[in-house]
Amino acid sequence: MSVQPQLINGEWRLAAADAATFSPSNPNTGKQHDVVYPVASAAEIGEMLDAGNVAAAQLRALAPSKLADFLNAYANGIDDATEELAGLAHSETGLPVEPRLTKVEIPRTTGQLRQAAAAAVSEEWTQPVIDSANNLRSRLESLGQPVLVIGPNNFPFAYNGVAGGDFASAIATGHPVIAKAHPAHPGTTRRLAEIALAALASSQLPPATVQMFYHCDPEDGELMVADPRLGAVGFTGSETTGRKIKAAGDAVGKPVYLEMSSVNPVIFLPGAMAEKAVELAAEFSGSCLLGAGQFCTNPGLILTIAGKATETFISAATETFSAAPSGVMLVSSLPSELNESVAKLTAAGAELLARGKSAAEPGFLAQPALLRVSGERFLTDPDGFQSEMFGPASLVVVAADEDELTVIATELNASLTASFYSATDGSDDAAHDRLSPIVTQKAGRILNDKMPTGVAVSPAMMHGGPFPAGGHPGFTAVGFPASLRRFGSLKCYDNVRPERLPASLRDPNPTGRMWRIIDGNWTQDNVGAD
Repeated sequence: MSVQPQLINGEWRLAAADAATFSPSNPNTGKQHDVVYPVASAAEIGEMLDAGNVAAAQLRALAPSKLADFLNAYANGIDDATEELAGLAHSETGLPVEPRLTKVEIPRTTGQLRQAAAAAVSEEWTQPVIDSANNLRSRLESLGQPVLVIGPNNFPFAYNGVAGGDFASAIATGHPVIAKAHPAHPGTTRRLAEIALAALASSQLPPATVQMFYHCDPEDGELMVADPRLGAVGFTGSETTGRKIKAAGDAVGKPVYLEMSSVNPVIFLPGAMAEKAVELAAEFSGSCLLGAGQFCTNPGLILTIAGKATETFISAATETFSAAPSGVMLVSSLPSELNESVAKLTAAGAELLARGKSAAEPGFLAQPALLRVSGERFLTDPDGFQSEMFGPASLVVVAADEDELTVIATELNASLTASFYSATDGSDDAAHDRLSPIVTQKAGRILNDKMPTGVAVSPAMMHGGPFPAGGHPGFTAVGFPASLRRFGSLKCYDNVRPERLPASLRDPNPTGRMWRIIDGNWTQDNVGAD
């Protein structure tokens, strides 16, 4: 079997004959694919960094519209190859072609690319500010170096290193991307890179604007993160790997933006339970079991207060989880890791309420799990009981009363989301108002009467949170133009001659909105805006 090439500086390059290799597997069958991919060497990574820096200098000289041309052309190319791409991803991830891939994830991916293109042209992400009295002007600009983007296993398109939101944000801000494919879906990533390379050619962007490798030795990866030739890192994946990447970046002052593990607490207050416990159990179960629970926003921790309605909720959810079929997971290790996580919680004192139906057929199949623990027991080891169970699993924590629930809330770890369900008649408002100031500090996105699973690609979206759910509480991995600002370097122009200023900082402002300080007051200028 021939080894697949890597994309280095516009060329599909074969690895050295002695390079380490790997092959992905089909989660539906458990069988290994007969395609072989190389592990990149330190020398090859160095070539990508050198080429990326050359491309970065070239991109800085181009108008933002050229970046948009590429992003739009790339989106069109993905649209044209939707069926082929979905088939590849299905064979590597087990995710259903319809509706998940062709109707949901691929359209989301191309939508992100097009939104990033619009954000690049508008330059709103640069946040220009003018202080006329002191002749000071500032805005965000490109870091001037390539960005490493590392995608996860659970989204072969929307978070792919060579197509996802981090990729789109980095390109839109003028950065070449060095993408690391996930070993679970390297073939899908290669095909995306081929489409990207064609779009680069048609848009006349430097060929090293997009480079891609499949895998690397962890030590080489940490050295790459710390390398002075790299500008920043965008990572989505496990907390274990993310912490190592962050440590490598922090040691040299490198911006590293992470989206990692999260248990996403959902608080069901008593009035809401009394109104519709069975309906809430169905809503929760559907969210937790969706896609075999392989979402970073999966509701993995349910918080409630003891009572008759709570028991009705738990009984209905237990019935649903018991009847649920085993789900196909993305890689071979995940079902056993889920079992280990469940065993860890039961050993700590949680009660196993349900395991879904076991499966005799081949493939990477995981049984759903629902567990329960008292609030008192939870408080003996809050960190342990908040261990993420990646997959179709959740832990229900039943507090004795509102006071105990409040103590539990203070022990919550950082999460991407936190959700409140409260009664429509206002009977839960006091409890909500007591808990909300505590809980909202623990998460990036706060929801009311809604499960956290879906993440809309909206300018108002926050997909991130306090560490270790995210790498920085002030930035989002989803939503334009906010997601672009992660890759910006703030530049101040002090008494710089007008003809030497970037266009967005000149008088009058040709790009539309900016903030000005006039006579000591902040005003938003709309000169040139539609």
